[in-house]
Amino acid sequence: MAEALARISQVQDWGMIQIRADLERAGDAIAGAAGLAVPGRGRVTSDGSRKLGWMSPDELLLVLPLSEVAGTLAALRDALSTEHALVLDVSDMRAVFRIHGARARQVLMKLCPTDLSSMPEDGLRRTRAAQVACGIWREPEGYVLIGFRSVADYLRNLLTTAAAPGTQLDPR
Repeated sequence: MAEALARISQVQDWGMIQIRADLERAGDAIAGAAGLAVPGRGRVTSDGSRKLGWMSPDELLLVLPLSEVAGTLAALRDALSTEHALVLDVSDMRAVFRIHGARARQVLMKLCPTDLSSMPEDGLRRTRAAQVACGIWREPEGYVLIGFRSVADYLRNLLTTAAAPGTQLDPR
């Protein structure tokens, strides 16, 4: 029996906080409360258990252990109390998948119209998987894909089908 191109697994224990603010003006306050440097355009900063991803010129996504969301949410709201900002727990709105294995990139290349081969190790891409909006970043063993929870089953099926044995891309 042929082996799948990658292992697909859904992550259940991550929390996510959306931060919308003037990043130039509020960057130091965000960094202090989040415990991570504000990343550059299309980048992710990380300390292992937390990741802070650049989503747009005025938006960041903080990914952290679910158990730390409430405390971090309060710290961010306090740090940004004098700024025009939005800090929102979006953990229940998102679905997270890991795509791991030697051909993880090939699985995503079938679904996403973005050049993952040029994405740096600390890169983050907002793109789509088929017709579904998503964000993608690298991990040591592959990639992480975040999408809306309302389409989690669809995303899981897309990823599983793209990773199925015998579906590798023609190397030509």
